[in-house]
Amino acid sequence: MKHSKLKRLALLIAVSFAISSCTSTRTALFDQYSYEKTIELKVEATKLMSKATTPYNSHKEEVETLLRNIEKLSEYEKNKPNNEITFEMWKVLNDKEKNLLVGFFKRWETKGILSPVFLDESKKQVLDALDLLIQYESKKDKESKDALLELINLNT
Repeated sequence: MKHSKLKRLALLIAVSFAISSCTSTRTALFDQYSYEKTIELKVEATKLMSKATTPYNSHKEEVETLLRNIEKLSEYEKNKPNNEITFEMWKVLNDKEKNLLVGFFKRWETKGILSPVFLDESKKQVLDALDLLIQYESKKDKESKDALLELINLNT
């Protein structure tokens, strides 16, 4: 009798560990809102980044609007369950000290005008990062997850 209770207890503990380990690696389901908003932000960022060879002050309001929208989506992503990877990527994109999205706009503000060469290279990096995020949001597969994790790790 005691032996069978111990077996059941051991089985219960093993099942509990299995369930908890599975839930810790869950990925948020596809979210149409996140997908659409990320695409919108990519399009807006692309248009605005293209203007960085002109004075920042001429586009300050546009930049501030874009940054607010990025902040809103980042906050949305932060509060979705099982969404750690996407939120981490938004933190990287939203970091003023990194060379991606928000960091680009900070540099433009600091320098006033950016060179076409710098603009082209920065734009490519930002758009590639956003494309990875969009692919991950739409597919939620291992390949897109690994690519996004690699980029996050390179930038943390």
